[in-house]
Amino acid sequence: MALNPAPGLSRWRAEWRDLLELVLLPGLAAVLPWRWCFYVFKRLARWRWLYREPCEAALAQARSRGWAGVDEAHWLWGRRLVTLVDHADHYLGLWRGDAWMRRHLQVQGAWPAPRQGVMLLTFHWGAGYWGLRHAAAQGLRPHALVASLDTHTYQGRSVMSWYARSRNAHVARTLGSPTIDVALHLKQVIRALRDGHSLLGVVDVPADEVKASLPIALLGMQARVPRGLLRLAVDSQVPVVIYVTGLNTANGQRFLHIKPIGVPTTIDALAARVFGELEQLIAQDAPAWHFWGISERFFRPL
Repeated sequence: MALNPAPGLSRWRAEWRDLLELVLLPGLAAVLPWRWCFYVFKRLARWRWLYREPCEAALAQARSRGWAGVDEAHWLWGRRLVTLVDHADHYLGLWRGDAWMRRHLQVQGAWPAPRQGVMLLTFHWGAGYWGLRHAAAQGLRPHALVASLDTHTYQGRSVMSWYARSRNAHVARTLGSPTIDVALHLKQVIRALRDGHSLLGVVDVPADEVKASLPIALLGMQARVPRGLLRLAVDSQVPVVIYVTGLNTANGQRFLHIKPIGVPTTIDALAARVFGELEQLIAQDAPAWHFWGISERFFRPL
């Protein structure tokens, strides 16, 4: 008769999996030349057990909404690969300098002058670290807005908790400005804009995490997204810049697209422009959107 594993055993299995998927495998990027490392990553992305639960949840949600395509095995490969590279960038950023970035990052567009306050908006799509690194290299020092780490997701997950805190600290060092936990320090966010500082926010977060949300159309479906950051941009009358950092899955090169859109006048117009960009990105590379697995928290039930 099969026995259920003891709670302690399940905890250690989860910790070992986190160690492998968040540290050991992506950490290869710190010790291997990137060309060789990316070749290894493309091979590893064929393994079904790698990031298995979140990737299969993502595929199930994408399939139910018509965005899994006809080759689901390739879709899963792309989902695993961008996840692995996104984690690897934490270690690459610690061990590689701006010279590495200049060789491997193709940039389209330009950042605004660093002397003015600006709101930088991006998405949970692609692998975003080198966009931060490039902004800092051009003199921008935005405060990155981050989610609280004191949630049930990290309870009993020591490796995952360490990794998340290490990654947030790395972002702060890269940008040269402390991160701000929006849930705990909303007044600090408002004060930063009023004092002429810049902010960096990831806007595609589930609306159930915030008090006020906004209905939008996304991918031909009805969705709800947080209203607060968009309203802050309009009320503060600061220039908004949309940027994305993507991955070429053929050769491992990165691309950064920077799109200044000026000072927004209405929340609805800003939301349409911002999430129109996300829609184009998902249409371009659907597996690169990290939030497929929780997309039911964005979209109206089918």
